[in-house]
Amino acid sequence: MSSLAMETNTGETRIHPTAVVDSRAQIDLGVEIGPYAVVGPEVCIGAGSRIGPHVVLDGRVRMGRGNRIFPGACIGAEPQDLKYNGASTEVVIGDDNAIRECVTINRATHDGEQTRIGSGNLLMAYSHLGHNCLLGDRIVIANGVAVAGHVVIGDRAIIGGVLGIHQFVHIGTMAMVGGMSRIDRDVPPYAIVEGHPGRLRGLNRIGIKRSGLAELDGGAQAKQLQQVWAELYRSDAVLADALQQVRQQTLLPPAEILVSFLEASIGPGRRGPLPAGRS
Repeated sequence: MSSLAMETNTGETRIHPTAVVDSRAQIDLGVEIGPYAVVGPEVCIGAGSRIGPHVVLDGRVRMGRGNRIFPGACIGAEPQDLKYNGASTEVVIGDDNAIRECVTINRATHDGEQTRIGSGNLLMAYSHLGHNCLLGDRIVIANGVAVAGHVVIGDRAIIGGVLGIHQFVHIGTMAMVGGMSRIDRDVPPYAIVEGHPGRLRGLNRIGIKRSGLAELDGGAQAKQLQQVWAELYRSDAVLADALQQVRQQTLLPPAEILVSFLEASIGPGRRGPLPAGRS
């Protein structure tokens, strides 16, 4: 496709002459597409997004507004899954994400399925999201992280660099995972995890404070969360029994989120939560 520049009230859409953009792609106002980028026929790019040099957007990709895709990223390619048989699947991306150099994001495996990313996320260079992953909002994934298929990551989680996350793992909201860890089981909300294999090291107190959670209800929500954490992980009770004991009280929202996550994690079809490390 030849160079395109359209004057609009919301900005100028710019497509570099060397970019290959299929005429059936949907390009909103104010989008910039850099040199040698490739945009396939089933791609939708939201207003104000910037697609860097040598980016490949392949397959069905629906992208919201204000996203920044850095050089060499590849989004929407076929999943690295032997069960994939050419099904019509997609990648859906929200608004205002930064997807850095050489990130790869695969579409889902079976008909009607999606790989989904929320809004305001930062995926650093050379990270990989496998098929059917579901990411929330305001997540940070550092350089060189390999996220296998069907992983779920909650809002405001922080994933340190150069680590692997096993397929079907769930990582809760506001969890922090230390770099070079091995994550083969679920990471509870608000937790800090580190090690090879990964082990729970305590609550993410700094993240809780920065989020403003520590100030809610005069600090009552954070205080109860800390008390519940102690009952679950500092007693001699089996986790399932400790969860039943905790359920005897009225839980405020953060503690409810933690307890509900753990109840689901020990249920059928899940990998179970990571154990606590030694003090």
